[in-house]
Amino acid sequence: DRLLLRRLLQVVLAARAEVLTARAERLAAAAVVVAAAVVRDGRVLAAQRVRPPALAGRWELPGGRVEAGEDEPAAVVRECREELGTELVVDGQMSTDVPIDVGVLRVYRARLAPDASEPRAVDHLAIRWVDAAEATDLNWVDADRAVLADLLRLLDGT
Repeated sequence: DRLLLRRLLQVVLAARAEVLTARAERLAAAAVVVAAAVVRDGRVLAAQRVRPPALAGRWELPGGRVEAGEDEPAAVVRECREELGTELVVDGQMSTDVPIDVGVLRVYRARLAPDASEPRAVDHLAIRWVDAAEATDLNWVDADRAVLADLLRLLDGT
């Protein structure tokens, strides 16, 4: 019985390892979307989506796709320059990867660069600075809601 049970367990674990390896390979090859958790004075910058219609009116962390040959922190800076009309300093990755329809979402901690202009809603319906309590009440897009616990820990540490 023990040998049979051991063999069965080995087969199950080997199959699980194959599934996890395949999933890791897909994520490694997936397109990357970056988002910025821009924090100032214990608040994070939230942006209200204009499009697509299914997401219009919901809130997100600003960001977008990483272009070919671009590193992720540079993509965060570029996307926020385009979407918010301001400059950021990226302080590192905030949370684990979140699988999304187009690939994988990576969230980075960021702050306004010295002498940066005040962010504005260039590519969004609205933007606002929210504290931890307000952040829990926002209607976040699903991918950003998935990192809300990490975001709240970040705000708690500021």
